[in-house]
Amino acid sequence: MTTILGVSLSGRQVLLVGGGAVAARRLGRFLADGAVVRLVAPQLAPQTQALVDEHGVDWVERGFDANDVEDVWLVHTATGDTAIDREVAALCEQRRVFCINASDGAHGSARMTAQTTSGDVIIGVASAVGADPRRTAGVRDAIDGLLESGRLPLRRRRAARAGRVDLIGGGPGPVDLMTVRARRLLAEADVVIADRLGPTSAVLAELDPDVLVIDVGKRPHHHPVPQEQINALLVEHATAGKRVVRLKGGDPFVYGRGGEEVIACQQAGIPVEVTPGLSSAISVPQAAGIPVTHRGTASAVHMVNGQGEVSETTLRSLADAEVTTVMLMGVAALPRAVHAARAYGIRDDLPMAIVENGHTPTQRTTRSTLGAVVADAAAVGVTNPAVIVFGEVARAGLLMPEPAQVGKIHT
Repeated sequence: MTTILGVSLSGRQVLLVGGGAVAARRLGRFLADGAVVRLVAPQLAPQTQALVDEHGVDWVERGFDANDVEDVWLVHTATGDTAIDREVAALCEQRRVFCINASDGAHGSARMTAQTTSGDVIIGVASAVGADPRRTAGVRDAIDGLLESGRLPLRRRRAARAGRVDLIGGGPGPVDLMTVRARRLLAEADVVIADRLGPTSAVLAELDPDVLVIDVGKRPHHHPVPQEQINALLVEHATAGKRVVRLKGGDPFVYGRGGEEVIACQQAGIPVEVTPGLSSAISVPQAAGIPVTHRGTASAVHMVNGQGEVSETTLRSLADAEVTTVMLMGVAALPRAVHAARAYGIRDDLPMAIVENGHTPTQRTTRSTLGAVVADAAAVGVTNPAVIVFGEVARAGLLMPEPAQVGKIHT
């Protein structure tokens, strides 16, 4: 029977006997764990030598001596000579020092695990009888896939000593367009502060029932939870030792006020990180077969918030045939933006497209021109969420027809 222990080697003396390729792999792992390594070997393989030189490892240039096991916490023997490795393992047994024998895992008192990590969770896989590296690595890789997808229960069951905040970009909507890191962080969360857009309903349904979910979603002209209060919620729950996830549609730093939330956490001394997501400014046009840049057609992109005034910079971008202008949150502002563009002298036949509910079964694409788009949008009843594209890339037939999708409507 084998008992697997989690042993901290940080700051502790480890003896590595041997200098070949196997020793190099194990040396790198010990150094990553913070161990103080003394290496005994008459010569070193190039990869081992590189690690010794890079990290200033104490290398004793000779064969193994019985006195080498004095005052060490762990011995790892990997000389490539089975007889020598067994001799080292037998001596460690006499001296009551745990030993890993790379020549034969069954003849050492300890063994390395195939290891993976997810946040502060460490998982090791080992064979109970003998060494079988390919088998344990295969099991480790399968577990790693589940960890990355967020399908394993990663939440803490005891309060953490310190909380943290992760801002996550949820992308345009489908759960499978989120990053694997975002899925993992959601699986670890104690508190989720969520927006209205993005993959909110689908991913929240996967959370444990006792995860606190706070809806702070904004709608046009309706902000039930002011940004200052959202910032305060992040700080409050993280200060209480919670793992807090701020789930946002698209990308946190593209019209998502993620920068303000990061600053609020930093000012409160709360650890905070940002996990990017697919911005709807690029991914939603793509879902309709519209590339925001295309060689020979458009070489630049101008992104604009439709809730603001139509600036001189935006008007100049509309006038430039090589620039694609992408407007977010602009359905209500469309008549005003079109009026300003036409008054500026932008041509009426400028191609346009409005993509509603991108990457969902109800996606609808309305293709038009600057002169006709207000009437066309009103005729079909365009609503939010939608991304509006101005420029030659929006011209029908530029690429092959957009990918088939259930419920997709073309106008």
